[in-house]
Amino acid sequence: MRRLSITVAVSLLGLLAAGCAQFTTDGGMAPVSDSVRKEIGKDAAKLSSAEDVRRARERVQGLLSEPLTEDTAIQIALLNNRGLQAAYNDLGVSEAEYVQTSLPPNPALKVGRTFGSPGNFAEIGFQLVGNLLAFATLPRRTEIAKREFEEARYRAVATTLSLTIDVRRAYVRAIASQQRLALLEQARQTADASARMMKQLGETGAANKLDQARVSVFYADLSAQVAQARLSVAGTREALTRLLGLWGADLAYKLPARLPALPATADMLADVEVEAMRRRVDLIILRYEIVTLAKSVGFVNATRYLSFLELGLGYRNEVETNDAGEQISKNRYGLELGIVIPIFDTGEARTVTAREIYMRAVNRLTERSVNARSEARVAYTTYRATYDIARYYQVRILPLRRQISAEVLLRYNGMLVDVFELLIEERERISANVASLDALRDYHLAVADLQAALIVGGTVPPSGVINTTPPPETIPLGF
Repeated sequence: MRRLSITVAVSLLGLLAAGCAQFTTDGGMAPVSDSVRKEIGKDAAKLSSAEDVRRARERVQGLLSEPLTEDTAIQIALLNNRGLQAAYNDLGVSEAEYVQTSLPPNPALKVGRTFGSPGNFAEIGFQLVGNLLAFATLPRRTEIAKREFEEARYRAVATTLSLTIDVRRAYVRAIASQQRLALLEQARQTADASARMMKQLGETGAANKLDQARVSVFYADLSAQVAQARLSVAGTREALTRLLGLWGADLAYKLPARLPALPATADMLADVEVEAMRRRVDLIILRYEIVTLAKSVGFVNATRYLSFLELGLGYRNEVETNDAGEQISKNRYGLELGIVIPIFDTGEARTVTAREIYMRAVNRLTERSVNARSEARVAYTTYRATYDIARYYQVRILPLRRQISAEVLLRYNGMLVDVFELLIEERERISANVASLDALRDYHLAVADLQAALIVGGTVPPSGVINTTPPPETIPLGF
């Protein structure tokens, strides 16, 4: 009988150990890396050791040796942004919580010794105590923790993709600011030459003071715009630098002189709403959350009345000395059962809380789905509109402005118009070039916004937490 009990106990421990979750070798990163590579074709990796950091640093240095493209900027951010690495650490914490939840509760061993009189009474005993309810509910709690871990993986994917979108936007703004500054500086150089020439003409009496003042104020206005453009270049470049996680000698990285050219045609998306419903990570996370919360609600309902059940196996040895001086030893065995009597707290509050948290998640998913459809429609409409606007500037407005500028300059050289009309035309030409550049920038930003609307979405709300931990109080019924 004793051997049978030992065999059963060993078999039970073996089954419990087999059901325990194990840590992955990469902190749960494999599905995250696969999802990111599938969506954007880039590598995302968790830097878990000094060797990982060294390899990432060498790769970043190689990418920084050439002017940054949009793709290389994104890859640098994936390797070098420590905020992203912190999100991957959160994923590791979630995996640890999953593994911890899958472990059976440790039994408690209680040992005691009691002395007393009369009769020189002594007692030695020990008790092995285990939480039966924790053992019984272990599979359900493990399943819930596993889904929470899978949800955490999608959160890591969402964080990664959100970073790539932010990098795209910052990259476009940095180059656009740099290109605007170059355009304005070139215009100012022309205005500076005109101002010097006008001053020389004024000294000879060939130009009046009004024309001199008009040329001077034109040059001064351009100088103020150049100063503002320089400030914008510094701000947008620093925004990109922060996302790339660069500092020190790496701040000297190079950007292209111009934004990527406008494509010949715009992409046609048949149904952006369906695409958003299928791909958006925030909706996937909320769906995972709803299923997890549904299981949590069932768990709370199942343990509403019986929230604690503890079984103890005890042995006690009593030694007494009788009047004749003889020691009498008595061995006692017994069981101890601990339960919570639901007199005041019937578990209704926990049940209502779990149900409300579940319904909150359902309503959030419904709201997010409606918003996602709208965001996808707006993003695609904006994408097409910004493309058409940028295209119109390039094929229609700028050629006409060049034609007008050439005609005005020809008339000025023929003394048919005065310097005031020439300055007005030059100002309008500069404004048209700046507006064309802004339209091209807005198009590239709309591309990033469309990608965000289709695969990332807005900020995911914190997952609802249902407390499934039973209250600690017990009422022992022992021997």
